[in-house]
Amino acid sequence: MNVEGHVAEGYETVRQVFRRMVDDGRETGAGLSVWRDGEEVVRLSGGWADTARQRPWRADTLVQPYSVSKPFAALAALVAVRDGALTLDEPIGRYWPGYAVAGKERTTLRHVLTHQAGQARFPVAAAGTDLLDGARLREILAESAPEYVPGTSLGEHALTYGHLIDGVLRAGAGVTLERMFADVVRPALGLDGWFGVPDGELHRVADLEPAAPGWAQQLPQEPWLTIPAGLLDMERMNSTAWRQSVFGAANLHATATSVAEFFAGLTRMDGPVHRLLGSELHAAYLAPQVRRHDEVFATTVGWTLGLIRDDGKIAKGGLGGSAAWWSVRHGHSCAFLTRRLDDLSRAAEIAAALGDDLSLG
Repeated sequence: MNVEGHVAEGYETVRQVFRRMVDDGRETGAGLSVWRDGEEVVRLSGGWADTARQRPWRADTLVQPYSVSKPFAALAALVAVRDGALTLDEPIGRYWPGYAVAGKERTTLRHVLTHQAGQARFPVAAAGTDLLDGARLREILAESAPEYVPGTSLGEHALTYGHLIDGVLRAGAGVTLERMFADVVRPALGLDGWFGVPDGELHRVADLEPAAPGWAQQLPQEPWLTIPAGLLDMERMNSTAWRQSVFGAANLHATATSVAEFFAGLTRMDGPVHRLLGSELHAAYLAPQVRRHDEVFATTVGWTLGLIRDDGKIAKGGLGGSAAWWSVRHGHSCAFLTRRLDDLSRAAEIAAALGDDLSLG
């Protein structure tokens, strides 16, 4: 398999690590991008974009990075806060009356964005619901009791995050997550990525493929991954219907270069996120909001309004091995987006070559 692209002087070790992954067969299709001082210093493409191994991975290949999608969904909600349609700390039941039941009367948008709303997984009531039935999934979340009093515990809202944001946007701002992202967030960021891939871009999307036949069975068989069914079904994940749907917790489709460029501008006062949100909300988006034991990660995690943050990085990883981050210590960004679904060890090796540490806690 070919590895194409370029690396600037001083980043040769990153190329060696990426090349070794491809040569060893640990990587069958991925993009890698590193930015520093406003320039892309690493752009590498390796392997194939399809399961038939007919389409080489290119710099413009789009792929679903699972939870790396979440920071982009969060921005859609924050735009509505910027515009005065929502607030971070007002109970969202004031906009969405059907949600203010069963112990969720005081749940706020801040709770949702920081994974403290107590709905880290869809309840068993959603087990028979189709993955693409967004209206019913939002309704089930609204009807269900939280697993704990909102604001008192923490657990990444692995599949529910986008549906909660979408429900609040629809009720409080009169707009869907899809439209807010497509009409406001995506153009402001200049992002080569979509929630709902247009017809004309489908040819660029990479097929997802497990690293091993039993990959899905090795994951924790908990409701945050298996209800509703389908997120681990490759036939479903590679379907046109899924790629053109909006599942805000997981199915952004984007290029590595574009995601790395987003992280490169994340903290800049003259960057696109600052221009999109304004000074106050930009600071809030990046500021540590909560740090405690995360019931999903089973370790201590610090969350901003949509991102994981510690002393060394602002980051987000995804099921299957994709990850993106801004290195607070070293002043560079990186995105490693893969179609070969495995653990985060490949991203961790790339990070180590850059002097970064992706571990939590």
